[in-house]
Amino acid sequence: MRNLNIGLSEEQRQGVINILNADLADFYLLLIKTKKYHWDVVGPQFRSLHELWEEHYEALTVNIDETAERVRALGGYPVGTAAGFLELTSLREHPGDLPSAYAMVDRLVVDHEQVIRNLREGIDRVEAEFKDKGTADFLTGLMEQHEEMAWMLRSFLAGTGVAGSPEQREVQSETLASTTR
Repeated sequence: MRNLNIGLSEEQRQGVINILNADLADFYLLLIKTKKYHWDVVGPQFRSLHELWEEHYEALTVNIDETAERVRALGGYPVGTAAGFLELTSLREHPGDLPSAYAMVDRLVVDHEQVIRNLREGIDRVEAEFKDKGTADFLTGLMEQHEEMAWMLRSFLAGTGVAGSPEQREVQSETLASTTR
């Protein structure tokens, strides 16, 4: 294969590819969780959450494809196995757990906020350390999408339940436990 001559060294490209693959792993796990919650949600909010999560997982699917293609454009290979995703992700799984609708939303907020923090850090590194303005711009667009998704989910949480309900205390305890690790 012909060597790439796009103004980035092999070291710069590999650094960016590593960041993109970590993001890809997060996006994929978030897609899986969003789809699972889309299938499993019950209760009075079923329809609104079911439809919102369908919008989210469709956007995540597009973002996954575009991220993998960005890796290829830089001469790398995207991670593409469950084992690879689990090795690289910064998100937490909850196997065998079927939380309430409220807890599902809260967990997705936590995940989107983690993705946003990772993207911010990645943008800074891609610009300062690897001098790749194209990927920084690409990641900025993805970050903005996750900010909007997180906002929509947080807005849902702000309008549900009575403060101090057992369901909210459960979510608050889970959130506190996940942020202190």
